[in-house]
Amino acid sequence: MTEQELVGAARGIVEAFNAGDWEGYAAALAPDCVYDEVATSRSFQGADEIIACLKSWKEAMPDVTGTINSTLSTGNSVVLEITWEGTHTGPLEGPSGTVEATGKHQTTRAGWVLEFDGGKNTASRHYFDMLSFFQQLEVLP
Repeated sequence: MTEQELVGAARGIVEAFNAGDWEGYAAALAPDCVYDEVATSRSFQGADEIIACLKSWKEAMPDVTGTINSTLSTGNSVVLEITWEGTHTGPLEGPSGTVEATGKHQTTRAGWVLEFDGGKNTASRHYFDMLSFFQQLEVLP
């Protein structure tokens, strides 16, 4: 894939998440894709596990969207700098339990590294500021 095609594939993944297009998102994944959510210390493998994780974020913040601020590609990898924004109106399932809805709006910066093979996402590592996220929700001081 060309650099432009790789960036387009990575953008398509964010756009599918924003739209809640889970079929489109799953279609972009290789069968054994791994999603490493570094900020929560969770890792998911395969479309079913990855989509379930992402749906839980949308259930907690139905209006959450990612805005891609910049991109960088090299080899078979794309790095996205993203700003995630949404309002916490539903329960948020996490590795330490459930955070009930706070009604608070959050804006969280992130870096997401996505690797591709044959146009399919094979692995990704999503880094975001969980401390700032929880502070904005007033879950932590």
